[in-house]
Amino acid sequence: MTSNRSSTDGQDPDLPPSVQLCTGGDRAKQWLRSRRGQQPLFACILGFTETGLIPQISAAGATPADRRYTALADAEFLVNGPRCNPRYPLPPLVAGASPVLISRAVVEALRWRVRLFNAGLPDLPSVPTTRLGGVTARCLSTGQALDRAVVEQLFAAGLLWGERLFQTAPVPPDYLLIAECVVGGTSTALAVLLGLGIDAADRVNSSHVRCNHHQKLDLALQGLAQAGLGQWDGATRRWQPHPDCDPLAIVAAVGDPMQPVAAGMALVASQRGGALLAGGTQMLAVYGLAAAIARARNLPWNPAAIAVGTTPWVVHDLTADTVGLARAIGSDEQEPILLTSQLDFGASAWAQLRAYEAGFVKEGVGAGGAAIAASCAAGWTSRRCLRAIESLLDRWSEILQRP
Repeated sequence: MTSNRSSTDGQDPDLPPSVQLCTGGDRAKQWLRSRRGQQPLFACILGFTETGLIPQISAAGATPADRRYTALADAEFLVNGPRCNPRYPLPPLVAGASPVLISRAVVEALRWRVRLFNAGLPDLPSVPTTRLGGVTARCLSTGQALDRAVVEQLFAAGLLWGERLFQTAPVPPDYLLIAECVVGGTSTALAVLLGLGIDAADRVNSSHVRCNHHQKLDLALQGLAQAGLGQWDGATRRWQPHPDCDPLAIVAAVGDPMQPVAAGMALVASQRGGALLAGGTQMLAVYGLAAAIARARNLPWNPAAIAVGTTPWVVHDLTADTVGLARAIGSDEQEPILLTSQLDFGASAWAQLRAYEAGFVKEGVGAGGAAIAASCAAGWTSRRCLRAIESLLDRWSEILQRP
């Protein structure tokens, strides 16, 4: 996959360099201007769904066994950086390297605070996390991914921690950067978006070079039908949900444990310092879920304070339609603010990074949002970000070569 994207460095002195506006227009510009010089708190929500174990469903781990430990390994690397003999080594991918390299390079250089939340993992992480009482999700095709009581608990935890994070001593953050790590999460994102009645078929992204739309859609439709949440209209290729279907019931049927936590945090952040939902399809689904919950439960929701930030490999994925998905989510209200970093690894000395330009990996662990926030906070250009990532890779390579 290639694109003709170019750097925006210097094009608009009022906006951070190396950030592109995809949707939101003047509201997106205002959001970016308000973040100049601000420091976020990096809140990463970890979860697991058995959907991620289906063969070929994801490239975030070369085998299903590898994918079981992806979130655990990414969490350890995000906190510790490269070390000898990690408890959970980063798993081999089909191609490329984990996007946690991008996030770690940014948070390390800019010394951002990082908080990890365990929304439901198969094993305990090796680094400190806040346990939220969640569990791993069953495969979304069952229509019974999570018990409803668990989903309600995770949503309440998201609201609670959304408040607490803005009260962090000694210096509260200016805003939240909400990231995720859930293998198979683009499939649960598709299912939740469809369940909300959003025109999402053939639009979501994947860690594969070419998105496996057919496989994802089959799983989503099977789960939604098993849960009795509506019916599929083949003519329009849209799911027709039952009237008054509760958004959290959709998550319980076909979602994953990260989604209700992130939605709760986003709702609170929209009334406080704001948030950057750092991710692609998965965070667009969180945005749509938060908006739907606000409508269903009459909760305060200020979408102008929330942006979704991702990577150029997501936005320019020719096998998906990220911008169209953002606009579909906003069809009944203002469209989400969608931003992309302008990271470019084409000239990197590292083959693992050049693989991103071929369409592998694309996004994860808040990578795109971290690059955007670095541009806002410290004026980082794409070249500056690449230097930090390559420096981290150099150090990691030296550690791996030690006897």
